[in-house]
Amino acid sequence: MSKKRLIARIDVKNEFVIKGIHLEGLRKVGDPFELARRYYHDGIDEIIFMDAVASLYGRNNLFHIIEQACKEVFVPITIGGGIRSINDIEMALKSGADKISLNTQAIKTPNIITEASRIYGSQCIVGSIEAKRKGNSWEAYVDNGREETGIDAIEWACKLEQLGAGELMVTSIDQEGTKRGFEIPLIEKIAAKVSIPVIASGGAGNPSHVANLCKQTKVSAVAIAAILHYNSFTVGDIKKAMDADGIKVRI
Repeated sequence: MSKKRLIARIDVKNEFVIKGIHLEGLRKVGDPFELARRYYHDGIDEIIFMDAVASLYGRNNLFHIIEQACKEVFVPITIGGGIRSINDIEMALKSGADKISLNTQAIKTPNIITEASRIYGSQCIVGSIEAKRKGNSWEAYVDNGREETGIDAIEWACKLEQLGAGELMVTSIDQEGTKRGFEIPLIEKIAAKVSIPVIASGGAGNPSHVANLCKQTKVSAVAIAAILHYNSFTVGDIKKAMDADGIKVRI
């Protein structure tokens, strides 16, 4: 069994790290570079930077933050939000990012996943899914959880793999920021349907939530935000709890 990855998710708006509930009601919680550096020294496995308002400006504004972070943070970095073209992807990779996360543009022009994977390799293309429960299923949303698409999230996960994505990040809009735990049925269904790694995001409130997710699903990685940003737990606290629960992690 491969070791589970613990990923810090850092959502950024106008140079500040922000956090909300259900991707709404955003409040400032810190400096993105300072938090990235702290999580790196605490032993985080990867970091995801997301531009939370990229759709409002039509572009990603995080390239300079990535350039700064790469000078002192030496773990894989993913960047997402407002990536709309192959040129944007090239700029992101040149800024130091290791992976690119695509959501809105992937739904608008699915071929960007295939083309980007062909040019840069599927290992650096992450298909991002923002999902909201609709009855007994989940619908994929775009524009940072603001807009419906009418697309079934589980079917879209399978399509993203077919298009060439090398990894998926699945965020539950219903659980995001609530600290009530992950949307385990959603993650379980997607992870069972695809053969590429799945990152679960949205809902972590304590280490047991992370451990339960890893034990109940085939998830490869867990993205956490609020419990780190608000100093509820450290990276070390979470990894020690996972290890004590029999989950293989990088200590």
